[in-house]
Amino acid sequence: MAKIHGMAGEWARVKGTVAGLWPVFLSVFAAGVSVALAFVSSTVGIALFIVSFACIGAGLHFGLQRIERFFIGARGEERVSGILADLPDRYHVFNDFVAGGTHVDHVVIGPAGVFAVETKFWRGDVTIEEGYILVDGQLPSRPPLKQVLREASLVRAELAKSGWGGPVTPVLAFASDTFRPRVAELNGVVVINSSELRKGFATERVVIPQAELDRLLSLMENDA
Repeated sequence: MAKIHGMAGEWARVKGTVAGLWPVFLSVFAAGVSVALAFVSSTVGIALFIVSFACIGAGLHFGLQRIERFFIGARGEERVSGILADLPDRYHVFNDFVAGGTHVDHVVIGPAGVFAVETKFWRGDVTIEEGYILVDGQLPSRPPLKQVLREASLVRAELAKSGWGGPVTPVLAFASDTFRPRVAELNGVVVINSSELRKGFATERVVIPQAELDRLLSLMENDA
């Protein structure tokens, strides 16, 4: 089995919780201020309290929805990490790898090379149309190919700081297995369902010789 470093989905949960609840915290603070204002001007204080209370309710409603979206993404990362853990023991999987201030879902390193893996847990039907990734026939709000290409570039730059200058292959993995072609290559990105990951890495191709692989892993583990 592959050696796992870090906890999959941890950053997504932290980020989702903060993003979802900060409006609630701000509204609670405003409610506290309204109580203090009530001693100066009861009309202003009561009005602010009513507005703050309404904002708390709305913030909880929309905040919890936003948190759930992040947590769904975290579960997708956990699923992909579990699949990657079944790779041969010469592979290492770095979950939530930080490169250039960005959290990359997974960085896989092994004889076949270095891979930056961005995980999506989309429920809709995912297809490729005219060079674009579509979900249920629509363009997603955030272009996933651009995202994973940027992340691969950041990982490559981060490894270069440690003295390793090899390529990094960008991989877009769908944890929901809703990518209709199952496996494809698009604009230099490997697009793949999570169910195909084991098969995709089941190759005898050696891109990184063992001595170089050991040196790279040593550099990464020392920086971790």
